[in-house]
Amino acid sequence: MPHTPSQPSSLLPEPPPGHRPSLTPSRDAVVTALRAAGCVFAEDEAELIIAAAQTPRDITSMVERRAAGLPLELVVGWAEFRGRRITVEPGVFVPRRRTEFLVEQALAGRQPRPPRATVVVDLCCGSGAVGAALAAALGEAELHAADIDPAAVRCALRNVAALGGQVHTGDLFEALPGGLRGRVDILAANVPYVPSDEIDLLPPEARDHEPRVALDGGADGLDVLRRVAAEAPGWLAPGGCLLVETSSRQASAAVDAFAAAGLRPRLAVCGERYAHVVTGFRP
Repeated sequence: MPHTPSQPSSLLPEPPPGHRPSLTPSRDAVVTALRAAGCVFAEDEAELIIAAAQTPRDITSMVERRAAGLPLELVVGWAEFRGRRITVEPGVFVPRRRTEFLVEQALAGRQPRPPRATVVVDLCCGSGAVGAALAAALGEAELHAADIDPAAVRCALRNVAALGGQVHTGDLFEALPGGLRGRVDILAANVPYVPSDEIDLLPPEARDHEPRVALDGGADGLDVLRRVAAEAPGWLAPGGCLLVETSSRQASAAVDAFAAAGLRPRLAVCGERYAHVVTGFRP
């Protein structure tokens, strides 16, 4: 995630006298404005902003929003996730590149292809990035995504509709159709896992621009994870798996929660992406 600017000043220069106000700002001017605002990857961000803009006025507006601290993904309207452009909107959790490791673990750990479409559920789906990536990789999948936040549901629908996915609104499993019980092959739940008293320590792009419900995991960060683990066995097909992302210091407790729910847990770690994924298989 690019560095969030701390200073929203100095932006793009005004056109010189006699120049048309619609004159497109140069790439160098955009880079200079972003660098002045504190963007570490100013050159890369400038390319993305210029490519996403429809008009010269759009470029100016986008640079101003980026300089004011809005995450780049929300400025350009999309985030890259496993080679796909995932639509993101203000107020919706931006998918992290480290979460690609969860998708990789889901694909590597799935059971032999069932004699039907693989049933995939993306719980706490946010933008629907995880479900979309899984469905695209599987080729044939019955995809369901769910989130408690209506804004996330609207955004997810835009990302999974082309893959035939359905999106549901509600609190965890309450959102899902009852007919999915005992049928889910891959249950990906990118649950919130930040302890409540650490929310204020998050980077500004998360703390100030993403919904708290997508970040706050309760006192030790594992409240939602435990709820999901406890209910998951009733929804998983035989041999199906539940996957969650967690942190290094929470991983052991997460594994214990999976085991207590009757799942066979496995912890996988990707040091390069600082990613920790716990997979629980229904026996």
